[in-house]
Amino acid sequence: MMNQGSPGRLNAITDIDGLRVGQSHDENARTGVSVILLDKLTTAAVDVRGGGPGTRETDLLAPQALVGGMNAIVLSGGSVYGLAAADAVAAALGARGEGFSLVATPGVPVSPLVPAAILYDLANGGDKAWGESPPYHRLGHEALHAAGKEFAIGRAGAGFGAQAGAYPGGLGTASWITDDGFRLGAIAVVNSFGSPYLPGTRCFHAWPHEVGGEFGGVRPPSDYQPQPGFPTDTKVGAATPGANTTICAVAVNAALDTADAQRLAIMAQDGLARAIRPAHGPTDGDVVFAIATGKRPLPEPRALSLTRIGSHAADCLARAIARGVHAAAGER
Repeated sequence: MMNQGSPGRLNAITDIDGLRVGQSHDENARTGVSVILLDKLTTAAVDVRGGGPGTRETDLLAPQALVGGMNAIVLSGGSVYGLAAADAVAAALGARGEGFSLVATPGVPVSPLVPAAILYDLANGGDKAWGESPPYHRLGHEALHAAGKEFAIGRAGAGFGAQAGAYPGGLGTASWITDDGFRLGAIAVVNSFGSPYLPGTRCFHAWPHEVGGEFGGVRPPSDYQPQPGFPTDTKVGAATPGANTTICAVAVNAALDTADAQRLAIMAQDGLARAIRPAHGPTDGDVVFAIATGKRPLPEPRALSLTRIGSHAADCLARAIARGVHAAAGER
């Protein structure tokens, strides 16, 4: 059974071997970039639920596509300008010779596969008067070269200028290691329209999934009654298409094909809905990438094992969201 376990040593997506994370930010512009760097071309997939997404090269992750893998993922602020961060990452990886090549040919460069997702932080008060030189190419390059096993959460990387409903947003991460050796992790950048808190409290929607007080240990008041209807602490002032997004990735050390990885991404989206209310609306750009490093085969029956992994991934993602917002609240 895979129901028992505990967080990894870092309680981060980098508890999965083969992954590193690098980050960079621009204090003046109040924006930043996070890069998930993979040791090699790795099986991956994506699920897009929000009505206003901004992405790069997600089509190549479809099960029917040629490769179904990636060398890195870029999560960036800056809306459409932030997609340029992935160009910098691709250029640097290509210079290292890391990428896909159908037939190796002397003098022909490889093609690094670097999908990306962006969030809208253009109206957060930072100086965006960058003219024809937005900072994202530089930030992408810096984030790539900062990649390591340990990284900051809260007001960091792509979450540097984020907002979660009416509250500070940020970047969070979490991990889970099952008793039978499966490693799962999640990273989330929370810039949501919806709120991460139970209405009228500072208790996170994700509180049932908290481990060891990792996001404050606050519980609902003993007399708390669920409040149906539309929450009042959403980011109504920024409710425009593409202006609100939670961009995420989950990773597992299991051997999955691309279709399995896509199912993992679909199941992990439930974690977003467990942690933010409302989610997946027309003003959100919610995206979840799924990464499978292939270190451990799935036990038979595979469908049941994948279901269990997907459930753990959703819980990890809910925890990562709450951890990011909790850390950001302590920094602003």
